[in-house]
Parts: sequence; C-alpha cells; structure tokens
Amino acid sequence: MELVEIFDTTLRDGEQSPGASMNVEEKVTVARQLAKLGVDIIEAGFAFSSHGDFEAVRRVSNEVEGPVVCSLARAKSEDIDSAWQALKGAPRPRIHTFISTSDIHLKHQFRLTREEARDRAVDMVERARGYVEDVEFSPMDASRSEPAYLYEVIEAVINAGASTVNIPDTVGYSLPHEFGELIRGIRENVPNIGKAIISVHCHNDLGLAVANSLSAIMNGARQVECTINGIGERAGNASLEEIVMILKTRRGVLGLDTRIVANQIYPTSRLISGITGIMVQPNKAIVGDNAFAHESGIHQDGILKEKETYEIIEPESIGITQSTLVLGKHSGRHAFKARLKELGLELTDENLKRAFERFKSLADQKKEVFDEDIEAIVTNEVLRVDLRERYKLTSLAVSSGTSGTPSAEVEIEIDGEKAREKGTGDGPVDAVYRTIAALTGTKSSLLRYSVNAITGGTDAQGEVSVRLQEGDCIATGHGAHTDIIIASAKAYINALNKLETKKERKEAVI
Repeated sequence: MELVEIFDTTLRDGEQSPGASMNVEEKVTVARQLAKLGVDIIEAGFAFSSHGDFEAVRRVSNEVEGPVVCSLARAKSEDIDSAWQALKGAPRPRIHTFISTSDIHLKHQFRLTREEARDRAVDMVERARGYVEDVEFSPMDASRSEPAYLYEVIEAVINAGASTVNIPDTVGYSLPHEFGELIRGIRENVPNIGKAIISVHCHNDLGLAVANSLSAIMNGARQVECTINGIGERAGNASLEEIVMILKTRRGVLGLDTRIVANQIYPTSRLISGITGIMVQPNKAIVGDNAFAHESGIHQDGILKEKETYEIIEPESIGITQSTLVLGKHSGRHAFKARLKELGLELTDENLKRAFERFKSLADQKKEVFDEDIEAIVTNEVLRVDLRERYKLTSLAVSSGTSGTPSAEVEIEIDGEKAREKGTGDGPVDAVYRTIAALTGTKSSLLRYSVNAITGGTDAQGEVSVRLQEGDCIATGHGAHTDIIIASAKAYINALNKLETKKERKEAVI
C-alpha cells in the first residue's frame, strides 16, 4: 500500500488562528502527542519570528522522538540561519523555506521581478542545503501563479537541493479539478520532478481545503500539509483527521494510506481544543460531538440493528470510547495518572502533582469528574507555567437578582499584595470585570466573551474564554470552574496576566 506522508503544521500555521497562540510548554506537549499520533513531519514553528517560536522549535527538536522536525523560514539568510540554530538538536531536521511566485504577490507585497524571486529561492535553498539534507521549498500562492513560471522555479529549486516541493493554495482559491490539473501539470512539465516529493498545503477559504488536497493526492502528490481540527489562518487549513480517515475508509478505491495511529485522532483533537480554546463545531466531520450521534428514529433503528447502516467509521477506531472511567474524590494518584495517559497527556512529575491537587479539589465539588474536566485542568491551569501571574484571584462574592443592582466584591493579589474592592455592573459578570479593572487599574477592552459547558449535568464545569485588547496588545484568557462567575473571573485575570507579559516583552525589545 503506497503511503501519503502527513506534515502537521498545527504548531505553526494552526497557531496563527486568532487567539490560538500557545506557550512553549503547550507546544512541546502537543508535539509529543503528534508523535504518538504518528505524523511524519512536525512543523514546530517559525524560528526567526519570535524568541518563543525559536525556543519551541529547539525544545521539540531535542525532546520529541520519531517525526521529522521542521522550521519555517522565509527566503532570507537570517531566517535560514535561525531555523538551523533551533533545529540542530533534532535527529531528523528539515528547513522549510518559501517565497511567492504569483505576480500579484511579487508586484504588491514582495516588490520583486520573477527573475529576482527565482534567484532568491535558489540561493536560500542552497543555503538551507548547506545545513541539512532535508529541504522543503514552497512557491507561495502557487495556485494563482503563471504555470510556466511556476514550473521554472520548481525545477530550479530541485536542482539547488530541495527534496520536497510544496504547492500551496495559499488563499483557498482553487477548485478541486483545477488544483488536480496543477499538480498533474507539474508532474508532466518539470523535468526533474522525480527527484522530489510533491506536497500540498491548502487553505479553506471556500471550504475546499480537504477536497483540493484529495484531488492533489489523486494526481500524484504524496505529502499533505494539514492541521488538527483544521485550524489555521482565516478559515483554516485542510483537516488532518478528515484527510486521514478518507484515505483509510476509501483505501480500496484510492489504494493509499498513512502512518497515522487512528485511535489517537480524537485525543489529539481534544488536546488542541483545550489548549487553544477553539472548540470543535458539533457537526464537524470525524471529531465533532455529533459525528457519531443519531437522533432520527430511522437512523436509530438502523444503528440498533447494524451499525454499518449509518456509521461508515467505527468510533473506537479514532479513539472515542463507549465506556467512561469514573473518577471522583476517592480516586488515587495511580488511577489519575493512568487516565491522563489514556487521554494523551503525559506530564512531568511537578505538573502531575499540580494537576492531581487541582483534580482532588474539583472532585470535592462534583460527584463525577469526566475526561473533559481533566483536560480542562491540564490545559487551562497546569501547562500555562511560563505566564508570570502578576494578578491572582483570592476571593469573590457576587450579588445578583431580579431586583437591585448586581454587585461584586473581589479580592486579588497584585504582585503578592492583597487588594479588595466592591463594584457594580449591568450583570454579575460585568460587575466582576468592572471591579477587577478598578483594582488593577487596567483599561483593556473586552473583544469577546464565550462560555462552553465542558461536561453535562447541573454540576458541570463551565469554560470561559475572553479576548482583551489594551493598546495594540491582544490576549486571550481561559478559565474553568463549576461556578461560571468564578470561571469568568479566572478567564479575565488570565487574559490580564497575558497582556502584562506581552507589554513587558514589548518594552524589553524597545
């Protein structure tokens, strides 16, 4: 069975989703899970773009075994050099460099002639090839490039040492038949294409990222760049889980497969949702809450008689189990650690200790602690260790009802010193936020407020996500608790702490 390589760019392009940024510890945790999932290549970040991305690429290179570890780099010498410095601890490093080939990009963004862009691409591939044997080149906006010029650039970069040539549909413009013809044209018109793997990177602006990727595969592409849950710039990227399960489910027709360990798909999806705060839509293919739910009486009748009548994929095959391990206040550390492992969450001893203490505290409030509760504890409260907590919630009391003005009394620690304030608002959450703002002296604007029930039942944890802006700094905060007002306060303070961290880093650069 011929294999299609899976290039996961969740940590790079996926992180470019608004509000989805991850810290270094979170990125390493995700990379370990991606290795367990069986992806062939992990694009760990864009090393030159920030100190955080450099450190994430460096740590993934040194700490995650199995996949090729890749860093993105513009076709600039400083980017290539930075990528190598971050990657040099990896057993199997790859440098992925790019420059645009469409006239609209070259004229309006890069201000380069076609010849200048081609020559720079060749020079930077050669520079990268001086560091590593595995070099990937992407002609950005390839789907809107003039084909003859695109063929010329591809031939030149392969001669310069590129072993993978990635064809991006950067703005999600192509239709499936057009994109398939583009890949076929490359195979037929680039004389040395046999020396490189053809990859594709499709965006979902028209909802066609997976369809375009599949069309490319059917026309000879053998690497697909994708993300968990399809997250990414604008409308996102091709969804890893959809591509993998299409190839697996229709293997008899397509004659292709991947190395993905399918039963790790759902745990990986849940981990990404928890860390980024971007929830999967219920009707999302493969990993949505409703993907294996049946409400129609006709469907239910068919499923009861034979699952294959309305399920073309077994839920167990992607890691969705029918049974639940019930964890409560009497559970011990061993059972908790075992459940973390089943969920794809392998923590250091210190983080395990912190997670278990928080779990025991939650178990005192709930009859049962579900998998989603545990994921929320780890992703919202344990892995955010590199955030300096200038503000910390210590006490909260709220009064609200059908008569009277909602009020809040809040106590927080500011740089270790306790401060208390009372305030009012249009509602209990508004009262809490106004009071916290008065205590901290911050003047941020609330851009987004969303609530998600992590589990069912009246004692369910609620997860709150907020997005704050202060000046040109924007930060997303998350908080989870059985009391939604407390979860709201935690999310707000988490975002304030992130804003403080961003402002400090910006001032340090200046």
